[in-house]
Amino acid sequence: MKRQKAAWIVGAVLLVCAPVAPAQTSEQAGVSPSSYPQNIKAYIDLLRSDVRQQKAEMVGEVMQLSASDAAKFWPIYDEYDTELTKLNDQRLANIEEYANSYDHMTNEKADELIEKALSFRKERSELLAKNYERVKQALGGITAARFIQVEDQLLLIIDLQIDSSLPVVGQSS
Repeated sequence: MKRQKAAWIVGAVLLVCAPVAPAQTSEQAGVSPSSYPQNIKAYIDLLRSDVRQQKAEMVGEVMQLSASDAAKFWPIYDEYDTELTKLNDQRLANIEEYANSYDHMTNEKADELIEKALSFRKERSELLAKNYERVKQALGGITAARFIQVEDQLLLIIDLQIDSSLPVVGQSS
């Protein structure tokens, strides 16, 4: 079961951080599947740093910003991404807690985990709204709307991939 939990956690991290990343084998990343439990932290850190860069490149392509607009947008995006990463750390911790509790789930633990998941989504929505306003002030409503559309689409894909990869509570995998 420990190996399965490690696989869930690594899979969740991949989905939290890598919906747009090109395929990369474990061997290319320098980690063999048998060493996941020992290397989860290092593997997660490596994937997250690489994927954040790839996601930013994708956002940049869709945003189609002039040089002067890019100079205003990217500092806002970088701050947003830093705050989003902190929220994603909370989400990952909740997924880890879910994996660790899965075999002995109680009504109380299920409630606690769902409350944390709902809180994450609310905080992420508030973060998006805050940064929409920041981008709107710096670059106008159209550019801010494009940012929210692109980011929201990526987050929806990530959410769908994560949610569909986790086993439903109370059901065997």
